[in-house]
Amino acid sequence: MPSRPALLLFDLGGVLLESTGHERLCQLAGVDMPVDEYRERWLRSPAVCRFESGGSTPDEFAAQFIDEWQLSLTRSAFLHEFTHWPRDMHAGVRTRLAGLRAHCRTACLSNSNELHWQRFGRFAGLFDVALSSHELGVLKPEPAAFTRALEILDVSPGDVMFFDDSRSNIDSAARLGLRAFHVEGFGALERLLAAHGL
Repeated sequence: MPSRPALLLFDLGGVLLESTGHERLCQLAGVDMPVDEYRERWLRSPAVCRFESGGSTPDEFAAQFIDEWQLSLTRSAFLHEFTHWPRDMHAGVRTRLAGLRAHCRTACLSNSNELHWQRFGRFAGLFDVALSSHELGVLKPEPAAFTRALEILDVSPGDVMFFDDSRSNIDSAARLGLRAFHVEGFGALERLLAAHGL
């Protein structure tokens, strides 16, 4: 069995955090889009990329996103919707993270934004370190997102186990030497952790 990692690095949405973003956006836009297509379109969205790398205000983001998706919402109505797309941590996540932190460092690296970060209290107390793209100024899967995180966390790539639901993020992390694992949902994460003796 591989050696115990020095750091466990988690994505949030799709791994630890429940979200209604896919369903709600499809409803608002009047489209039926498979989740993989939604993820890729989200990652390519100029409005999302700008906002989640810290380059726009919430109001600017709302205006650009509404235009991109041709939504029939006011900016304030959209921002209320958007702020509440993430629901909460999956049941059992907080207890599991507390248990893991007794044995190794934990951190999150999320493509996120000021609205969600504030809503969840910057995820204080859940991880040893919580990192968001809007503060780093760069989004996954850009290699710079991972190299910046490694610098802040002061850890070597090979000493990190990284978990994400995006294959492009996993591929990018793996190319830099992180032990990267594709997981979809907390149940899949639990099974993977157990398989690695964690």
